[in-house]
Formats: sequence, C-alpha cells, structure tokens
Amino acid sequence: MARERRKNRPTAAPSEIASEKRISGKKITYALLFLAACSLLGMILYRQRHRYDNFAKCLSARHVLMYGAYWCPHCADQKEKFGASFQYAPYIECGLPGNRRGEQQTCKDAGIQHFPTWQFPPVGERVERVLSLEDLSDRTGCPLP
Repeated sequence: MARERRKNRPTAAPSEIASEKRISGKKITYALLFLAACSLLGMILYRQRHRYDNFAKCLSARHVLMYGAYWCPHCADQKEKFGASFQYAPYIECGLPGNRRGEQQTCKDAGIQHFPTWQFPPVGERVERVLSLEDLSDRTGCPLP
C-alpha cells in the first residue's frame, strides 16, 4: 500500500524543486543578515553602556575612592555618569541596609560627613560633591575615552 501511494503521488518538476531551494536559500540569507544586524546592534549598545570601563578601572588603580550611600540622590547622579561602568569604580557604600541614619564603621573612621565624597591620594584631598568625569580625569590623569 505504501508503495502504491508513493507511485501515485504527484512528482514535482525539476524547475519547481530548484525554485523551492532558491526560496529556502533566500530565507536563510535573510535570517543570517538579520542575526548579523542584531549582533552588531548588540555590540554597539554594549560598548556605549561600557565606554567608561577603562576609566573607572584607572581610578581604582590610582586608589581614588568614592564614598556614598544607597539612599543619596547625589550619589545616584554620580553613579549615572559612569553608566554600567560604575561596577569598576572605586566605591565604598556607607549606608546601612534598611537604616537611613546608620553609617558603616569604615566611613565613620574615615570621617565622611557628606555624600558623595571623593578622596584623592596621595595627600588625601577630599571633594564633597558630584564631579564631572572630565574633572575626575583632570584630577587623576586617567584618560577618558
């Protein structure tokens, strides 16, 4: 029975088969172009979000410190300037989770009064405000991208 069905099944003309292969080839080409475009867009967005990675790493290597608190709006402004690169910034969290008035002992020992506070070695100069990345670059010699 299966043999009879195969015999009775209409066969496609060679031109139809070639046409179907071309269509599937075009679909594959379009799919590959779409994936390439998505990858390129992803790389561009990643680079844009992480453009200050080396700058933040340089600040850490030069032992610059930023003291801040999770509840501090000015600290949030400072972090925003770095974007996703802030993960590499030399940051010390002074706030105690769930306690807006509490402060980490490290920050008390360092005499931190306001947030954010930037400390620059070797003389220990302190600046108690949000700094532009250009100002940080000028003070530390770390190049901006």
